[in-house]
Amino acid sequence: MASKPPKSDPVQDAPQVAGPKHAAAGLPAIGHTLRIAQQQMGVRRTALTLLRVNQKDGFDCPGCAWPEPEHRHAAEFCENGAKAVAEEATLRRVTPDFFAAHPVSDLAGRSGYWLGQQGRLTHPMYLAEGADHYEPIAWERAFDIVAEELAALGSPDEALFYTSGRTSNEAAFLYQLFARELGTNNLPDCSNMCHESSGSALNETIGIGKGSVLLDDLYRADLIIVAGQNPGTNHPRMLSALEKAKANGAKIITVNPLPEAGMERFKNPQTPQGMLKGAALTDLFLQIRLGGDQALFRLLNKLILDTEGALDDTFIAEHTHGFEDFAQAARAADWEQTLTATGLTRDSIDEALKMVLASRRTIVCWAMGLTQHKHSVPTIREVVNFLLLRGNIGRPGAGVCPVRGHSNVQGDRTMGIFERPAPAFLDALEKEFGFKPPREHGYDVVRAIRALRDGDAKVFFAMGGNFVAASPDTDVTEAAMRRARLTVHVSTKLNRSHAVTGARALILPTLGRTERDLQDSGEQFVTVEDSMGMVHASRGRLEPASPHLLSEPAIVARLARRVLGEASTTPWEEFEKDYATIRDRVARVIPGFQDFNARVADPAGFALPHAPRDERRFPTATGKANFTAAPVEHPELPEGRLLLQTLRSHDQYNTTIYGLDDRYRGIKNGRRVVLVNPDDARELKIADGSYVDLVGEWKDGVERRAPGFRVVHYPTARGCAAAYYPETNVLVPLDSTADTSNTPASKSVVVRLEQSTAD
Repeated sequence: MASKPPKSDPVQDAPQVAGPKHAAAGLPAIGHTLRIAQQQMGVRRTALTLLRVNQKDGFDCPGCAWPEPEHRHAAEFCENGAKAVAEEATLRRVTPDFFAAHPVSDLAGRSGYWLGQQGRLTHPMYLAEGADHYEPIAWERAFDIVAEELAALGSPDEALFYTSGRTSNEAAFLYQLFARELGTNNLPDCSNMCHESSGSALNETIGIGKGSVLLDDLYRADLIIVAGQNPGTNHPRMLSALEKAKANGAKIITVNPLPEAGMERFKNPQTPQGMLKGAALTDLFLQIRLGGDQALFRLLNKLILDTEGALDDTFIAEHTHGFEDFAQAARAADWEQTLTATGLTRDSIDEALKMVLASRRTIVCWAMGLTQHKHSVPTIREVVNFLLLRGNIGRPGAGVCPVRGHSNVQGDRTMGIFERPAPAFLDALEKEFGFKPPREHGYDVVRAIRALRDGDAKVFFAMGGNFVAASPDTDVTEAAMRRARLTVHVSTKLNRSHAVTGARALILPTLGRTERDLQDSGEQFVTVEDSMGMVHASRGRLEPASPHLLSEPAIVARLARRVLGEASTTPWEEFEKDYATIRDRVARVIPGFQDFNARVADPAGFALPHAPRDERRFPTATGKANFTAAPVEHPELPEGRLLLQTLRSHDQYNTTIYGLDDRYRGIKNGRRVVLVNPDDARELKIADGSYVDLVGEWKDGVERRAPGFRVVHYPTARGCAAAYYPETNVLVPLDSTADTSNTPASKSVVVRLEQSTAD
C-alpha cells in the first residue's frame, strides 16, 4: 500500500550530522529506492513501473539525461531515477478538494518538500484576480483566459514562454512554433541556468554546443577528468560507465571542491562483487577552490606546451586556428598565481600532468561546478584548448563531455527552444510553415525576470518546471512574478511556483512520462535526446492519474488554435491527433532528423550528426577548431568571508525535494545546513553545530540573507562553503551572471556568516 502524504511540514530544527560516506550505491541505495517507491506507488505498481524505466520498449526516466547503454539491465535505473519515477507514478492525488482546503496563502508558507509530497494534479485550476483559492476550470475556459491576456498585450514580446528540460521533443517543437507564430522569441529555458556556458564556449570553439563523445568513447578512454560534477547524486548511472572505463584501463582525475562518495568508490548494485566491495574510481583527487578551474587548465596547458613531443602538431596545423596567440598567453601562466587560485599543491598538479601526458585518449566531463561562475565561458574554452593541444577532439575515446541535467534539456534546445535562434533555423521554419518568424532576440531567464520586474512582460507561461524555486535572487524573482497579469504552469505536481502568482493564475495538469498517451489516431509515443545526442522513443504504460489530464502536445496545439485562430495555417489539430505528423515536420526543419519516424522506430534510437566527432570538421566562423586566449580569472575573496556554492542534496533532483536527508554527506532530517571547512570555521570562531545566517555580499549593496543554517564542519576546500538550493537561491544576485552566457553565478557567492538569532 502506498502511504498518505504528510499533513504538516516536518520540523527541520535539528539536523542530525555524521561523517561523510566514502562509497555510493550498494545495499543502502537499493533499500532507500524500494522504500520511497513503495511509499508513493505501492508494491505491485513499483515492480511494474520500475522495470520499464529506460527500456527500449519503455519510457525514458524523467530524471537526468545520462544515456542508456546498448545492452541494458532489467533494472536500468538509479536510486534518484527511481525516486523521480515514483513521484510521478504516485498514487497520491491533488484534487479540487485539496485546493478548497488550502488557500494560496497557506501553500505559500509550505516547504517545497511538503508541496511535492501531496501527489499528482488532477484538474485544471484557476486563481481569479483577488481570490485566495484555486478553483476547477474547464480546459476550454482556461485556454480562453490565456487568449484574452495575450490579446490584451501591447506586443507579443510582453509574453514569456519558459520550458523545463522534461518537455518532449514533440511538445517543444510545437511550443516554439506557437510562440514564434504569435510573434516572439521569448523562449527562456532551464538551460539558461545550467549549461548555457557550455553551449556558448563550445559553439565558438568547435562549432556545436554539445558534447562530442558517446558512451563507447568513455569505455575506450585512457584518461577521464571529471570536473565540477557529482555523478553519485546528479547522474548516478554515469558511475557504471566510469566503472567500465576503469575496468578497461582508464585513469580518472576528479576536480572538485568537495570529496564526493560516488567518485571515491562505486558499489554497483547490479553485481555481487559490486555490492560487496565496489570499485575505486578516482586515481587522483584535485580538491580545487571554487572558480579555480580555468587557472588549473591554463597551467596544464603551459606545461604541455613546455614538454617536448607532447603536442599533436599535425592536428593543430590541419584543424585549428589561433594557436600562436593562445600559446603566448598559456606560456605566461604563473605557478604561484595558479596555486593561489586553485588551492592545490605543486606536487598534485605535477601528478596530474604525468597522467595527462601518459594518455593517448582523454575526455573531460563537467557540470555546474564549471558553468555557474562569472568566468565560466573562458573556463570551458580553456578545457577545449587543453583537449585540442593533444588532438583529443574527433578521436575515438576522447572529447568534450558536458553532462546535462534534465532528461530532455538538450533535445528542447535542438527543437528550437532558444531565445537567440540561428537565422538558418528561422529560415527553415518560414519555408516549412509559411509565416515570417520574428528575428529580434528574446529574453533568457535572467532577462525575463528583469522584464517582469520592470513591467515589460505581463504573461508568463511555463511548460513544466518550477521557475520560482529554480531562479536566482528569490525575493526579486517572486516580486517580479507577482507583477504579471497572468501566470500559467503546465505541471504534473504541485510546487512553489503555483503559490507565487500573477494577478490571475492557471495550473494546467499534464500527462507524465510514465503514462499512456491516447489520442484520436491511437496510442502515441514521444522522443527525447540524451546528453550525448542520442534520440529515442519514450512510451508510457500507466493509466493517466486523472481523466482530466492533457498531454503537453495537446495543450500546446489547443492553445495555439484558440490564440492564433484562422490566421494560422499550421495543422494544429492534426498534430494533436498524431505525433508522427509533428516528427515529419521536424524532419524537414531541423538538420539530422531526416526520416525521423523511420529512424526512431529502431529501439536503440539514433545518433544526431556531430561534425567534430564524426568528421573532424569544425563548423565555426573560421572553419576550424578555435584556440582562445582569455585572461585567467578566479573569484577574489575578502578577508573573513567564504565563497559559497549552491548544490543538491542526495534526496533531491533539481528543485524537487524527495526527502530531508543527504545520505552521502552524513546529513539527516534537515536541509538548512552549511558545510564549512573546519580550519575556516576555527578562524571565524564558528563552532560545529552552531546556527548562522548566510549573508550575501554583492556590489549592489543589497543585503541578501538566508537565516538559520546549522554549521557542519566538513572537508571542503579552504575558503569554500556549500549549502543546498533552492533555500540559498535568495543569496544569488540576479545580476551576478556569467559573461557571454548570462548564467547565474550560483557557484561563487561571497557570503559572511553571522550568528543566528535562532541559535
